[in-house]
This record gives sequence, C-alpha cells and structure tokens, in this order.
Amino acid sequence: MRNSVIAISVHSMYSTDIELNKDFSKSSILSCMMVVLSEISASSSSTYHYDVFLSFRGADTRYGFTDHLHKALLDAAINTFFDDDEIQTGEDLKPELENAIKTSRASIIVLSKDYASSTWCLDELVLILEQRRSSKHIVIPIFYHVKPTDVRKQQSSFGDAMARHKQKMEAETNEKKRSQWAQKMKQWEKALTEVADLKGEEANGRRETILIERIVKEINSRLELNKQSKIPPLIGMESSVRTITSFLKYDTTEFLTIWGMGGIGKTYLAKYIFKLHYLDFERSSFLEDIERRCMQPNTLLDLQKQLLKDLGDITWMDIHDANVATSKIEKLLLRNKTLLVLDGIDHFEQLDLLIGTRGLHPGSKIIFTTKDASLTEKCRLFMTEFPPNHMKHLLKGLNEEESQQLLGLHAFNGDYPNESYREQARKVVMYCEGHPLALTVLGSSLRKEDVAVWKDTIKLLQKETNPKIQQVLQISFDSLPSKNDKELFKHIACFFIGKDREITEAILTECDLIPTFGFSRLIDRCLLTVGPGNELMMHQLLQELGRDLVRQESPNEPWERSLIWHHEESYDVLKQEKGTAKIQGLVLDMKMIENYTSHRTSTFTMEKFGDDLRNNKIGALPLLYRVCDIFSWIWCLFAWVFLLRSSYSNNLDIETKAFKGMDKLRLLQLNYVQLHGSYKHFPTGLRWLSMHGFPLSYLPLELQLGNLVALDMSYSNLQHLWKKPKLLRSLKFLILSCCHELVRVGGFDGFPLLERLILGGCGSLVEVCESIGNCDRLLLLDLSECGKLKRLPRSISRLKNLRTLSMDGCSNLGEFPVGIKDMESLEVLKANNVNIESQVSSSSVIVVPRGLKSFTIPGSLVRLSLGNNNLSNESFPVSFGSLSMLEHLDLHGNWIDSLPDCVRSLTSLTNLNLSECRRLKTVLCASRKVLNIYVGGCVSLQKVTFQRETSILPYVYYQETTTLIEIEGKLKKQAISEIDEDMLCRLGWINKQHVIDDKFLTMNCLLKAQGKTFVTEVIHEDIVFTTYFQGNRLPDWITHISHSSELHFSLPSSGKSCRIRGFNVCCVTTTVSSTKSVIMPRMLIVNLTKRYCNKIYGPRRWAAPEIVEEGDIVFVSHWMFENNDQFEDGDEVSVHVLYFVNSHDQNDHVDVKEYGVSVVYDDDGNKREDPLAEYKAWSLGIGYDSDAFY
Repeated sequence: MRNSVIAISVHSMYSTDIELNKDFSKSSILSCMMVVLSEISASSSSTYHYDVFLSFRGADTRYGFTDHLHKALLDAAINTFFDDDEIQTGEDLKPELENAIKTSRASIIVLSKDYASSTWCLDELVLILEQRRSSKHIVIPIFYHVKPTDVRKQQSSFGDAMARHKQKMEAETNEKKRSQWAQKMKQWEKALTEVADLKGEEANGRRETILIERIVKEINSRLELNKQSKIPPLIGMESSVRTITSFLKYDTTEFLTIWGMGGIGKTYLAKYIFKLHYLDFERSSFLEDIERRCMQPNTLLDLQKQLLKDLGDITWMDIHDANVATSKIEKLLLRNKTLLVLDGIDHFEQLDLLIGTRGLHPGSKIIFTTKDASLTEKCRLFMTEFPPNHMKHLLKGLNEEESQQLLGLHAFNGDYPNESYREQARKVVMYCEGHPLALTVLGSSLRKEDVAVWKDTIKLLQKETNPKIQQVLQISFDSLPSKNDKELFKHIACFFIGKDREITEAILTECDLIPTFGFSRLIDRCLLTVGPGNELMMHQLLQELGRDLVRQESPNEPWERSLIWHHEESYDVLKQEKGTAKIQGLVLDMKMIENYTSHRTSTFTMEKFGDDLRNNKIGALPLLYRVCDIFSWIWCLFAWVFLLRSSYSNNLDIETKAFKGMDKLRLLQLNYVQLHGSYKHFPTGLRWLSMHGFPLSYLPLELQLGNLVALDMSYSNLQHLWKKPKLLRSLKFLILSCCHELVRVGGFDGFPLLERLILGGCGSLVEVCESIGNCDRLLLLDLSECGKLKRLPRSISRLKNLRTLSMDGCSNLGEFPVGIKDMESLEVLKANNVNIESQVSSSSVIVVPRGLKSFTIPGSLVRLSLGNNNLSNESFPVSFGSLSMLEHLDLHGNWIDSLPDCVRSLTSLTNLNLSECRRLKTVLCASRKVLNIYVGGCVSLQKVTFQRETSILPYVYYQETTTLIEIEGKLKKQAISEIDEDMLCRLGWINKQHVIDDKFLTMNCLLKAQGKTFVTEVIHEDIVFTTYFQGNRLPDWITHISHSSELHFSLPSSGKSCRIRGFNVCCVTTTVSSTKSVIMPRMLIVNLTKRYCNKIYGPRRWAAPEIVEEGDIVFVSHWMFENNDQFEDGDEVSVHVLYFVNSHDQNDHVDVKEYGVSVVYDDDGNKREDPLAEYKAWSLGIGYDSDAFY
C-alpha cells in the first residue's frame, strides 16, 4: 500500500499592526506555503542523482518486462538507474549500486519468480527499505506473476529460494560467516514481509503495455517531476490553481474559460495546470498562442494537425482539408479521456474547427484562454440541442505583496531589495497595479541597475508606457470590432474612470456614441470593469494606453487632439487661448496645478533660506542682531510667500473667452477654476459640466446649458442654483454634494427629464421645493447628512418612479410624509441616524423614536436601513410585516434585545445586519432564506438559531462577540467537563483529566475579554474542534513528536476495516507577552498529492488560560476527515502551524517547544452510535476552505 508523507512546519510571522493579526493576509499564508514546499523540494532533490532505481532479477525480466519499463521511463524523461551487469550469487553488493540507491528518489522493485534466489537482489531490497524508513524514499513493488502472499509468507518460489539460502548458511563451517548469514537471513525475511505490505502493482491478468503506462504515470506523479520544469515559481495564482484543479478532478463541468486582460498570466496559469495534470488523462494537448499564430496563412490547419498528432492519430501528416481534420478530431475526442488546452482564442470560428460539435468522452476537460469571455459560447458546439456545461474563471492581477515578490524575482533574483531600492521598487509596484507582465518586463529591465536608473525609468513611465507592455495591451484594443467601441474606450480612459456607469452611458449617448453594447464588449475583453458601486474601473496600464492613443493624434500640440485629459496641458491651452474646434473634451482641476506650484514655491523658498544660512549671511551677526534678523527673515518670508501665492493665484485665473471657438466641446470639467469674463462665450453644446468649488452664489443666467445631461457643482459656494428658474430640457443628473452654503433648492419644473438629484452633505439646506413632485422620471433622491432639513417635501409621494431615497443623518426631521407608504416603486430606503420625533423613556436610558413606531413603510422595499435609531423591540414600525420583498435589512446600533417577530416573518430576507446591537442576547429562528447575518460587536449575544426548514445555514459574522456560546450548525462552546467520555475518545483526546483543571478566559482573536473566568472549554467551529490549555507537555496520545523545525513520518494505509477518521495536531508553546495575551495559531493543511492547498483554519473563538507573566500553552486541534475525498489513503499531506507575533513590542514572542501529530482511525466493526454524528452534519467540508477564509 502506498504511504503518505506528512510534513509539519512551524512558522513565525510578523505583522506591523497587532490588530491585523486576527485576519492575516492571503498572500502571507500562501507565501508561507510556497516557501515550505520549495524547501521540501530543495532538500529532497539537491543530493539526488537519479529519479528511480530499478531492482530486478536479470535472469527473469532483463530482456522483457524490465527492459520495456526502463525504456518507458527514459521516454518520459525520468532519470533511471539500470544496472546491466550480472553478479554471481554470494557476492557483496557493489558500492556503486549502494550509492545509486541512496541517491535515488524512488525505487521500483520487480518481484519476479526467482527474485529471492539472488542475494544481491535481497541486499538491494534491504537497503531500499532502510532508505524508505530514514527518508522520503518512494518504493513501488511490482508483483510480476507472483502473489503478494507468497512474498509475504515466503511461500512457493520465494520459500524455495529462502530454503536454499538456509542450507548454504548451515553448510558454512566458519562460525563468523555462519553468524553473518543468519543475520542476513533475518533481514531478508523481514524485508520480504515489509515489501509485500506496500501498495504496488500486480501483473497477473494485465496487458504489460497498460501496466507499464500506469507505473510511469504513478512514479511521475509521486515524484512530482512536473515541478522540475522550467516554469518559474507560481506567485499569486494559488487560488486559481485550486479552483481549476477542482474543476479537473471533481466537477462535472466539461469546459472552462480562463479570461482576463492581456499579460495578466492566462497562458502561464494554463501551462502550469497542464503540466500538473496531463498525466491524469489518456490523451492531452496544449495549443499555445493561437491568436498570434492565426495571423499567418493556413495556421488553423497546422494547429489541427498538431492536435491530431497529440491525440494519437497516425495519419495526421496526410490531412490537407480543415473539415476532414475537424471530423477526425471529433472522433478522437469522443474516444479518449482528454485534457485539451486552447490558449489565446480570439475568434469562435477557431473553436468550430478545433473541437467540432460532437462533444467529449466522459471525464474529458477542455480549457480555453482568451481576452474575450463571450467567445466560447458562440461556437457551434454550444448551439447544439444539449450544450455542454461551461464555467468561466476571471484571472485578476496580483496584490501588493505578490507584486513585490514577482518584481523581486526578476529584479533582485528573488531577494528582498535593500533599503536604497525599496522606495523605487514600491513605486514600480504601484505603477504596475498587479499586472504580471509589466512587473516581469520592468523587473528584468532593471536587474543589476543602480538606483539612479530606477528613478529615471519611473519618470519615463509617467510619460510613456514600456513598448513591450503596450504591444501586448494594444492587441486587445485592435481587436475591438468597431470605431464606436474604440472611441468609447478612449473617452472612458481620459475622463470617466471612477464615474457611475449609468451617468456615463447617458452622457456618451448624447455625444453620438453607442455605449450600451459597447460597454459590454469592453467588459468582455477585460478592457473595462464595473465596481461594486457601479463605478467604471480600468487598469492603469489600459488607461495609459487609451490616453496615449489620444496623444498620438497630435503629440506636440494638445489643442489639435480630440480629448485633453492632462491638467497642465489643459491649463496651457486655456491660458494661451489656443482652443480649436477639434477639441471634444477637456478636464482641468486647479488643485492639481496648485499642488504642483505650491510644492515648487515652498521648495524654492526653503532652498533660498538654506543658501543664506550656508553662506553665513545670518550667522556672522552679533547674537542680538542675529535674533532680530531671524525674526525679520521669518516675517518677510511669510509676507513674501503670501504675496507670491496671491500673485500666482491671480495669474492662474482663466478668461471665459478662452472657450471661444471650441464649437465641438461636449465634455468639460473645470474644478476649482477661477473664471473671469462673460459666460456668453461658453460652448452651447455641452453634455457634461463639472465645476467643483464654483465660487459664485448662483449660476450666471447667460450660461447656456440647454443640451446638458449631467451637471456636477459639488463643493461649490452656491446658495441657490439660479436667481430665476431655467429650463434644462435634457438634464438628467444634478449633483450638488457638499455645497455647504446651499440653503434652498427648487425650480424643478425646469428639469422634466431629471433622474438623479444628489444633495448629500449640504449641511445648511433647510428646504427642498415642493416642485420636486413634478419630476416624474426621478429615480434617486439623496438627502443624506442634511442636518438642518426639518421636513421632506410632501410632494415626494407623487414620485411614482423613485427607487432610492437616502436620508441618513437627517437628524432634525420632524416626521415622514404620510404619502410615502404609497410609493410603490421605492426599493431602497436609507434612514440611519434619523431619530424622528424622539423622546426619552422613563428609564432615561433609551430614546424612543415615536415617529418610527407609526411609520408605514412601503411594501415595495428591497433594501432598508434603520441603523442607530434607538429602536427597541417595543418601538419597531408596525408595518414591518408587509415587507414581503425586503432582501437587505440593516438594524445596526439599535437597542433590541432579541430578534423581533416581525423580522423573523420577512420571507425574502437574505442579509441581516445586527452589528453593534449591544443589548442583543439572542437571534432565534432567523428567516429561512437569510444568507448572511452580521452580529459583530453584539457584546451581550449568547445564541443564534435558525428556522427548522433552513436548507443552507447562513454565514454568521461574529467578531468581538465574547459572550457567544452557540451558533446553530456552526459554533458550539462547551466546558470539557460536560463532554461525554465517548466523544473525547472519538476525537482521539483520550486523557480528559490532562486538561480539566485549568482556568480559562474566553477570547475572540486578539481581543481580551474582561472579567468572567470559565473552566476549560472546547470550541467546535464547523467540523473542527479546538482548545487551549495551560501545560508544558503534549498529551500522551500524540504519537509522532518533534523538537526540530520539521517532522516527517510515514502513514500506512488504514485498510478496509480501519480508515482514517480524523487528524490531531498539537503543539506546546511558550508565550511571552507584554499584553498578557495568547498569540493565536492558525493551521494550513496542504494535500501534496493533489497539488493544492486544501484548508486553512484558525479559530475565531477559542479558550485561552489566564497568564500572569509568561507560561506554556498547549494547543490542540482535531479535524474530522470522514466523508471527504480530498484526503485519501496514500496522499502526501503537509501541515503547517502559523503564528503571528506583534512586531511593535519585541518582547512579545512565541517559542515552539515541541509539537506532534496523531491520526485517529475509525473501526468499522464498532456499530455503536457515533457521538460526533450531530457535528458531522454541520458541514461537508473541513474547516474553512482557503478561498472562503481569505
């Protein structure tokens, strides 16, 4: 039976912020995992000369089976030692053979009929098994037409051979030699018994070609020879590897599309996955860079021929017709279990020719990589009556830490940059925004360059993109099918990153572009993404590409371009009055200009003052005069800077006549710009106008805005919009955020198409005109943080299309309009911190909101926020029961002590926020459809349960809930003295008394609870049991113990009648902490055989002993593996215990004294009721899946 190798490592990790330790970063864990794996690989390969040692009886198999096996191993690039010399019986093992065994990673033992007749073979066997016991030497026995029982019991030919050896021993007259023979006989008998118990292959009744193919695949997989390829270390894609590995091994889906922007690592990831898993399939093929290769004539036929060859077609060279090739490919894909990777697809017609329409053999998988996510399902196979299952995987960029690793790999040969390079390396990382190709190209170009070159390169990147990077990104832009899509891309890159998608679509539609379908094409090609707030997002490198394409219209004369996005260029064009009819869009933010000039001014001033000091113009004076002179210098300095700034500020002003002649200007942003002159020169065709910081109290009447779609006057000094109402027939979006002087807003009769009115943060606003009721198309009204607003206009009840009403922080509202209950279109109501008509209760503790009690809520709501409104169970709105469509409810910071009945009755509720409800004690029978419950900061909470018919238990977020005892199906806390003996035995925690007497404090992450002391507790989260106890030794039931940095041990198969049920990891640590807190351990479990990280677990709640100064802590964690095929007999597993230490105080540290592992087995013969049955029903997984944890 094949054996498992389990590696256990302990790592200390340092965090710059102790509060961050409770949710440490994904990259830190995965980096640790990669380091451990590379260390294991390096330590095991550095002294090896061969991959495989072949042990066989030459007379039996040298010219047959073993010869064929040797050739197959060599053909698979497996370095194999094969001794071609025969040796006579009785001779000692040659030193070169002994050395070959010791320097091989694995041995294949061909146990043939006369194998035991050779003492040489038997000596080889003894040495091989010694290597297996002392190191990670892999042994695969082949029972070549012999029975394992005969080998184990030395029967048949093996019994005859051992009898002959015994006769020779007895015939030996030399006493010393006879004693040596006897000792060897014992070793041989033991070795034969041991090798027969190992998992191997039997040749009886099997075709030798198939047997040899299986052996080669097995040894290739066990040795992980694919990791010896030239692919560089995997950085930042571990989550993708796990996802795709799951797709290959467990998912019934047949097709996977990996999509992402150019240079993001799609090809690299697909190649890495292919090399890991191609041996699991009967046939495999990787067609690389199809997009580029198809630029040449007849390439598709060449690709078809390559695919046919890889699939085993012997006539591939004779095919000259693409349709004939497709027909053959279809037949082969149906015949064999195949792994096929088609890299760089850019037209769906390529898929029609390369995979056809007839489907796949069961278990086959096809992976596509592309920049366009929509291509795959356009091919003819997906148009058939029964289209195949298909999933998509979006490949995103690296995070900051992963980016630093990749840059360091190429720029510093994997080392961390020294102090002089760190700031420049950080700037490169920020510039690349996680783009792997950019990090690789720039890192390679800067290798072994001094800091000055790094600085110059960074300055150059601010002006132009690296040509190699731009060439890759340009391919995506060039693939856009229409001029409209390309213009959309350039407009968004120049002006609309971070802007709302709907607003942008409306603006660009009025600019004679077609954004509706264009946006979808940009998103499908990864040229554009949409954020969670519906904002447009684009990678910085893509944004630079779009802007550079505009710059190329006129590199040296910005006034000849269609779009001017650079603030200094915009300023120069306006200041010099060089505007032309070619300009369609211009943005200018004077804060960007002023920050630059302010920096220059302050730098010049300090340098001048420093020069005077260095030239001793001040220091040479007598002390009294020197002091007076210094004060004079300071006064003059302030006066000079003030006058300079005032003078420069006036010089920065723009004349309105600068816009004369810009007849095609449609998009204009003039933030914090001081304008002088008449506004009659302003362009009349504007669709978008943004004027943040507008200095006047109202908009000039001569400003012609009849074609305007969006007007943004945020942070301005407006008190009113106009002196007289104006008619803006096209205006859809009016944004007046944070206009702190705005007192009244009205004139809505003039905005017949208005869809959004945003007044958030207008702290002086006291009135919204009743004419707002005439805005029939209004969809969103934002009045948040309008603290002086005392009432809402009653006419808003006439807004039959209003979907979102936000009035967070409107703390002076007297009442809700009565007619709000009739707003059947209202979907989102945000009313946090409102406290309508509040009064103090008799207890003088709770403020009761009378207005909310009688408030009738529209039944159409989907989202409702009533946080921090002092709501108690008695003061809940009576109309809650009518909210049949409500999905998201936010009640954070209220005074409820239990879940109100009206909330439990919400049949559509999926997200419930009860965080910071400090009096909340129970959440009982939550709605059966709830997916997420937030109870963080509920310091009195004890229990959470769900309705019985709930099929999927919600995810409960319960940080900083120190009193919590139970979450149904998720968490349970018990004193160990209350746990049944049978359950402890089932866990493998045999000696209960070992932990029963210690005193414990309840803790949540690194948050220390105050006060109450508990007895020793066991925390059960999902299907992991954890506990801490104060002590200085491991429990007696820990079987494999180590005091060094690594622990390796061999895990035999559990057999049919006794299988692995669980896994216990235990470690003794000495914690020295100035805060008297325990450093929380987390565990990472990696399945090396299946080649991906399986699970990460760190208890969010646990028991921890009181520590006065310093002491030893024992941490125990039990993982239940039953009914989980991610860990099977023979898998190689790596377990790592991760610690975080507070780097702010170097006195806080953890020393690992010893640690160990024990495996818990299940006896199928024991038919008693399982005490863990209840807990096994909680989850089918083990701990937290690492994706979910991050």
